[in-house]
Amino acid sequence: MQATGEPTPLGVTRVAAVDPDKPALVTGGSVRTFGQLEDRGRRLAHWLRDHGVSAGDRVAVMLPNSVEFFEVAHAAALLRALLVPVNWHLKGSEVAWLLTDSGARAVVSARRLWADIDDGSLSQLECAVLLRGDAGGHDDFEDAIGAGSGEPIAGGWSTTQCMLYTSATTGRPKGVQRATGDSDPGEQTLLGTARLWGFTPDDVHVLGGPAYHGGPGGWAFITLFMGGTVVVLERFDGRGWLQAVDRHRATTAFLVPAHFIRILEVPAEERASYDTSSLRLVLHGGAPCPVSVKRKVLAQLPSAEVWEFYGMSEGAGTRISPQEWLEHPGSVGKPWPGIEVKILDDAGNELPAGETGHIYLVPPASQRFAYHNDPGKTEAAWRGDAYTVGEMGHVDADGYLYITDRASDMILRGGVNIYPREVEEVLYDHPAVVDCAAFGVPDERYGERLKAMVEVRTPVTVDELLTHCRSRLSTFKCPEFVEIVDTLPRDPNGKVLKRRLREQHWQGQANRIRME
Repeated sequence: MQATGEPTPLGVTRVAAVDPDKPALVTGGSVRTFGQLEDRGRRLAHWLRDHGVSAGDRVAVMLPNSVEFFEVAHAAALLRALLVPVNWHLKGSEVAWLLTDSGARAVVSARRLWADIDDGSLSQLECAVLLRGDAGGHDDFEDAIGAGSGEPIAGGWSTTQCMLYTSATTGRPKGVQRATGDSDPGEQTLLGTARLWGFTPDDVHVLGGPAYHGGPGGWAFITLFMGGTVVVLERFDGRGWLQAVDRHRATTAFLVPAHFIRILEVPAEERASYDTSSLRLVLHGGAPCPVSVKRKVLAQLPSAEVWEFYGMSEGAGTRISPQEWLEHPGSVGKPWPGIEVKILDDAGNELPAGETGHIYLVPPASQRFAYHNDPGKTEAAWRGDAYTVGEMGHVDADGYLYITDRASDMILRGGVNIYPREVEEVLYDHPAVVDCAAFGVPDERYGERLKAMVEVRTPVTVDELLTHCRSRLSTFKCPEFVEIVDTLPRDPNGKVLKRRLREQHWQGQANRIRME
């Protein structure tokens, strides 16, 4: 397929019509062409429609990185239904809550995952369940596709629209919802993003992070929208990523700082043996990047423009080129086109350059969002036409944004939000615990790790407390460090001074969430 002039808006259905044999998804030793992706997406869409899914409904997908994840996404787009990606590391009760809150009409998962998390809570769900592999009493994914009609479905969206769940500043995840109608809500947004970063049908993108996350999954969707090829890694490791870039002559990738560190952990001589010269663009975000790591990555990937951006499930924010970053190390850049950054004090007054305050973003009117089923938290996030996700920072005299702290207790571990209150509630349930505080501590690889400091009434070991947490919470939400103390610092009203604990652990860091 020849690209002429500016990139043309495509989408899987259009690419399949003109170049059905072009590889869309590559994983392991298998290839799924655009024609195959379109055909299987249609058949799955017919199954979903037969099971009650229609335009505006939600289709949940809980799968590891795989071609099937994107087949479900395309089927949802054909029906103009919202895709709800589910973190497959969650526990059964967490999954049940998310599916119930989203109002999902159907969920597609893998039999192994479904069996591992089914603690009884999933049996109460009122949605169609489709499983890949041994279905065990539910409909089987391949059987559904094999029996489905391959007839076209008129009026589908050109790309997948997601309702992403973010922990933001509350204990329960919240669905980020944007208005949708009869028009294609993603066409112009993705086309604008593709033009901004220069995506074309010739791109080969390596998906290293989890597709259920808005960062890794979003860039893969953009690549498919433009008619490019996505190389799907089931899981990330530094050596495997280098091999994929070399083997498939990859041109683009999205990574988080933890990925950078794992790439740099591959012995230097071995790293040099992989040809990464095909890379033209590496995007990174999701977590603060240590300055020393960023410098090493720039040297490791000399052919690529390594751009950092600050964004979240709620929307885009700022971006910074490698050249700008070298002049403003530690900054996350200037606003994307159409975005405005404001630094406000507690009263909502705009602060001058150099003064730290609450970071607010002003998006285009078309990208305004609400939190699903939570008007109170929606109202709290917005101040006029600007919203915040609870982070603090300042802009310098040149207009570059620096993130320096977080107004909320939310922890950002390797790009994943963790809300300490959820962890504390579990610790409080242990009979030995009198009081506790969970908070983020600095970490070179992940930006932050979760620590809990605990007061106890009866003797208990750290291992016993960790086992208690692991029985109630997903592994990624559990504290990685537990310290049992005689007393926690409190204000005159008895409230634990968590900020004082954080300050003790972050002492000496020039930036409260950005490692220098």
